[in-house]
Amino acid sequence: MKLSAYASLVIVSCLASGAFAQSRLLVAEKGAQSLAIIDPGSGKVLASVPEGGITGHEVIASADGKLAFVPVYGNSGVGSPGTDGTNIAVIDIASRKVTGNIAFDHGIRPHCPMIGPKDKLLYVTTELDQTITIIDPKTLKIIGTLPTGQPQSHMLALSHDGRRAYTANVGPGTVSVIDIAARKVLKVIPVSGNTQRISISPDDKWVFTADQTKPQMAVIDTTTNTVAKWIPMEGIGYGSAPTPDGRWLLVALPDQNKVAVIDLKTMQVARTVAVGNYPQEIIVRPDGKSAYISCEKADSVDEIDATTWKVTRTIQTGKYADGLAWAGQ
Repeated sequence: MKLSAYASLVIVSCLASGAFAQSRLLVAEKGAQSLAIIDPGSGKVLASVPEGGITGHEVIASADGKLAFVPVYGNSGVGSPGTDGTNIAVIDIASRKVTGNIAFDHGIRPHCPMIGPKDKLLYVTTELDQTITIIDPKTLKIIGTLPTGQPQSHMLALSHDGRRAYTANVGPGTVSVIDIAARKVLKVIPVSGNTQRISISPDDKWVFTADQTKPQMAVIDTTTNTVAKWIPMEGIGYGSAPTPDGRWLLVALPDQNKVAVIDLKTMQVARTVAVGNYPQEIIVRPDGKSAYISCEKADSVDEIDATTWKVTRTIQTGKYADGLAWAGQ
């Protein structure tokens, strides 16, 4: 069917005005107390939205891709003295403005936010209370908590079936396994003297966390809730993310300025990719074609082609790029 000049103009106008949803890459600019909103197509930083003067380390987008939730942790590292964050900034991605706030009644150091894969609720680690707080992202109201049974429950992974939560408990060096429906701890798994970050395989069979005392990844069998395997690496690991097809696990190696690519069939490092200074967090695009790695000391995010394993682009951001999230399809 041939379109009239008017109809063609309307379609072009709608596309240009953003009437159709566009994906965005979100980056917590830890050193600038702001959130970068990036067009992943052009690699352009569209805006750096101030969070209110205190540092947010992590970010997640709502299920519909319209809002970004940035827990305001404070100005310290985990387990160290400093300010204790009391809120979560809510940012409208389209208007690039803070439009809401989720306040706690005391210092709680909220940190890692996740969206429930089934219920679409917002889950956030609330470290000083040894809990995960559950929030309705539509009303911005707190509707419950999950216990972790451990201090320093810093990072969180949710199973894709919506049944389990797993926290990396830094100082204790453990992982808590939590039944979401029953709201109780099923098991605390000893891992090492200190552990950081956590991720889960797409089939929910494996949970991964990085040993901070030795250059190795712990692989937890979610059936037995025990450490089933150790994967040696050339440096201490940090953030990790699996590819959507479950074939690869990408792990940041901050002191090596590399990303390790682990073959999940063999549970061995297949290759490493050189990236910018001090890589922190990794996300893989929903289509699995590219991965993004925040490089804290380079103030940038590197984009890696997940077929060639080459860095295809470096996106300059604000100071101390850290937490990453994807908004849209």
